[in-house]
Amino acid sequence: QLHLVESGGGLVQPGGSLRLACVASGIPWDYYSIGWFRQAPGKEREGVSCISASDGSTSYVDSVKGRFSISRDHAKNTVYLQMNSLNTEDTAVYSCAAERASICTKSAAEYDYWGQGTQVSVAS
Repeated sequence: QLHLVESGGGLVQPGGSLRLACVASGIPWDYYSIGWFRQAPGKEREGVSCISASDGSTSYVDSVKGRFSISRDHAKNTVYLQMNSLNTEDTAVYSCAAERASICTKSAAEYDYWGQGTQVSVAS
């Protein structure tokens, strides 16, 4: 069993930044690709970004390209999501997830383990 815990959410003004962290524990996670997802009230869950287990390659949904950056620290068992230039449309619960795959996807159905989520609110 892989256990994931997110942190770093909060309230920020438009244009501000937050860094989310996803800490993994339990079984070895080196072969798991990690994704960040978000769900806003009344909307479907959306794959925001992911990082591949094989080579660290990354992928982003168009709406966050150039603003968000995903990274992985194997020594700390942590994946980060740096979020810059936040706007009100980024308000959502953000969750990290792990899939047993060498190349990551942004499809939630492919993921095996999920964290509990952290709230990100962007408001003036």
